[in-house]
Amino acid sequence: MGYVSAVPPPRNDAAAESADGHEAGGAPAGHASADSRGGRRSVAAALLLGALGATVVLLASGRTWARGTAAIGADALPLTADGRDVTGLPAALAIVGLAALVAVFAVRGRSRLLVSGLLALSGLGAALAAVLGADGREALDAQAARTTADTAAHVAGLTHTAWPSVTAAGAVLILAAGLLALRFGRSWPSMGGRYERDGSPRTRRAAAIDPDRPEDLWKALDRGEDPTR
Repeated sequence: MGYVSAVPPPRNDAAAESADGHEAGGAPAGHASADSRGGRRSVAAALLLGALGATVVLLASGRTWARGTAAIGADALPLTADGRDVTGLPAALAIVGLAALVAVFAVRGRSRLLVSGLLALSGLGAALAAVLGADGREALDAQAARTTADTAAHVAGLTHTAWPSVTAAGAVLILAAGLLALRFGRSWPSMGGRYERDGSPRTRRAAAIDPDRPEDLWKALDRGEDPTR
């Protein structure tokens, strides 16, 4: 009969690295940590892009987008139109994007996917509105008609500024934040800290009851527990 030892044989270094470097399911142990780091980076990037983009859109849409003149007799009256005179969509959609950016962290599952889509669409819509409304002729024509009391008046010497392009660039940042949320949002944390990952409330452990301490018995009765169990 051979000799049997209770001491386990020494582990091979390659086998030890293989066992330590993989989880029970065969996936690398560092894979989960890499996903966690990627999720944190994507959260930070989405928050930065969304907040910065909305700020740029709100500021740039209040600047002068177009300039022109209206003829009053022999004189020329200078006219200007800011982004909100031209189109109010970029500013409104920037506010919607900010709300969606916050709401992404308040929901989970399919709702988070829908809110992420709303965030991306807000940025896309604001960018398109800024590009399509960059001309500003209609807004200045309306100002010329009001100023001259002539409904047929038109603006002359129309010029444009760079602020519509700045507004569109800010909207693209909001769009990028929405695309990040669509791609990585399911791994982001949620505001509902009192809930588990599956959305169910955490179960509270019953406090230990010392039968020799009357105050513990009274506290258990106040909680609706049976102290005799």
